[in-house]
Amino acid sequence: MTATLLPAPAAQAHRDPNVLRWLAAYTSSTLGDSVYYLALSWAAVQSGTPAQAGLVMAVSALPRAVLMLGGGVIADRFGPRRVVIGSDAVRCAAVLAAAALLFLTSPGLWPLALLALVFGTVDAVFIPAVGALPARLTEKGQLARVQGLRGLAIRFASVVGAPLGGLGVALGGAAAAFALAGLLIAVSVPLLLRVRIRDLPTAEGAGNTTAWSDLVAGLAYVRRHRVLAPLMVAIALGDLGFVGPLNVGLTLLADRRGWGAFGMGWVLAGFGVGAGAASLLLTVRGRLPRAGLVVGCACAAGSVAVGALAFVPTLPAAVGTALLVGLLAGLSGALCGALLQTQSDPARLGRVTAVASLVSLGLTPLSMPFAAAAIGAFGLGPVYVVSATVCGLGGVVALAVPALRRAELPG
Repeated sequence: MTATLLPAPAAQAHRDPNVLRWLAAYTSSTLGDSVYYLALSWAAVQSGTPAQAGLVMAVSALPRAVLMLGGGVIADRFGPRRVVIGSDAVRCAAVLAAAALLFLTSPGLWPLALLALVFGTVDAVFIPAVGALPARLTEKGQLARVQGLRGLAIRFASVVGAPLGGLGVALGGAAAAFALAGLLIAVSVPLLLRVRIRDLPTAEGAGNTTAWSDLVAGLAYVRRHRVLAPLMVAIALGDLGFVGPLNVGLTLLADRRGWGAFGMGWVLAGFGVGAGAASLLLTVRGRLPRAGLVVGCACAAGSVAVGALAFVPTLPAAVGTALLVGLLAGLSGALCGALLQTQSDPARLGRVTAVASLVSLGLTPLSMPFAAAAIGAFGLGPVYVVSATVCGLGGVVALAVPALRRAELPG
């Protein structure tokens, strides 16, 4: 697939038809992911015990974590658009095959586990390519807007995906939900084929080096980079301190405060609104001055809000605090994404994205069982304080490293 050269766009990213085609493709694919995970969990619960269903849901995590760095090499070697299109095609075929199998028979857990394994393996290639693609869509000065648009798409998919998947299950069972997920992912392919990309260099190997040497070179590049290396540490600390309290602690907090599932839903909605507002701010404004400084301040302030969640006495106060957490976390996350893309050598962006994704998606889920065990042993308050401290250390790193603190976004 040959790349079409894209002249520097006169329009801002959120008004650029080329970027909007990419956004539509990304939104459709992300929405399909949300429906797929709901369909998989429903089918697994219907086919086995809750413990077995949990194992099926976890199957995709291992290959995604193990193969993520290799996926970054593939994205750099072959170009992110080609990899995203191929990955979406494979994911679509796998999900539609599962839908057909469920329409025809009751296959049990093994085919579902195989689907999860295939999906997770392809995700290891898909995720770095998705992260590397925006830099080839528009000029550097518009990448903060692109990150804002991407954040809005993620929020939309998280809000709409579950009800849409539930509607599919209600109308035709897991098979219908899988079919819907496959069709949503399929919609992204023709849209991506119409997306024009900028002529940026691919991996330095170009057939002259091995994939292993490309991987080693990419890791060394991140380790030596004055901005990317501390940024990875800040991302890791921020996510480690954030994921446990939000995913595990919030459920226990709502139960102990007597808010129930309804109250927890409102708190999560507050977080979603805050994160969506941050994405909208970047989409409209385009960039914020002193991006590295803003990342550090947002992480530090967000850590205080995370710690405060354990001590708010009423549901409205918890919703307001969660909104603040979402706003600060969404702002720092989008700016981190924009800094990754603008500070990286385009030829290594797939591998840089893979490292960042592995740090976030591969390591931070480990905090959840530890958070649950610690809450059981020490209570909510102390664990939230420790988590907030870890999250705040991410902000300290961003503020303490001069190269990161002074990092700017082009504009």
